[in-house]
Amino acid sequence: MRLANIANRLTLVTPNNEVIDLSQESRGRFSPSIQECYERWDELLGFARSLGSTPGKPVAEVPLKDFGNPAPQPRQVFAIGLNYAAHAAEASLAVPEDLTVFTKFASSLAGPYGTVTLPPGTVDWEVELVAVIGRGGSHIPADRAWSHVAGITIGQDLSERTMQSAGPAPQYSLAKSFPGFGPVGPLLVTPDEFEDPDSIELGCAINGEQVQKGNTSDMVFPVPEIIARLSRVTPLFPGDAIFTGTPPGVGVGRVPQRFLAPGDELVTHIRGVGEMRHRMQASS
Repeated sequence: MRLANIANRLTLVTPNNEVIDLSQESRGRFSPSIQECYERWDELLGFARSLGSTPGKPVAEVPLKDFGNPAPQPRQVFAIGLNYAAHAAEASLAVPEDLTVFTKFASSLAGPYGTVTLPPGTVDWEVELVAVIGRGGSHIPADRAWSHVAGITIGQDLSERTMQSAGPAPQYSLAKSFPGFGPVGPLLVTPDEFEDPDSIELGCAINGEQVQKGNTSDMVFPVPEIIARLSRVTPLFPGDAIFTGTPPGVGVGRVPQRFLAPGDELVTHIRGVGEMRHRMQASS
């Protein structure tokens, strides 16, 4: 099943690539707010699947600007660092033996299309699979973790590297939380839509040049292990977003280093989910 946040309304995207407003179709049984509906995830799944071949509006008629973040107001945002061995190597860091966890402040989250204002410094790209929690819990076993995931979507963990490396300790969370530094979308795809949810291709390009290409099968800690380890420490809530780490190819690891500049178009994709498009602009 594929869901979207279109014009701030919970929307089903059918196999025929048509869109159905689930609040209208349910006659108000479900809120138009996609974030509120994570609290009723099992009920929502049942209703959406009951619609069968109900016709809708062609998705091609929906302006891209109407697509929003499918997890716009999570209670918790987790981000996992150095979760691909090759990315750790390009950063000249050891592969971690346990999760490296930070957060992106919720104010940095944004939709899948639009512009990103570049602050002073050196802004880097990081394509990431984002897992959104549908069924919360504590001490979730890894072998049951996928059943707690509402769906998979695309994320960019944009990072201002100058601030990140300044001071006696890394400023991961702050440097990765400028406005627009956490775009997510355009679709939320349930895990059952994938042949193997632990093996999904992802990547990104700048001005048509591919800069990252990887596969989630190369994660040091796969999604189920991330959920298991996080939930041993803190409860996970419906609608929480987990940025699961980036494969190699980021700008800071290149020789010479490369960073985003005004006018650059960043296109981010995950096979089976779609793509995001963002144009970089200078700060005024």
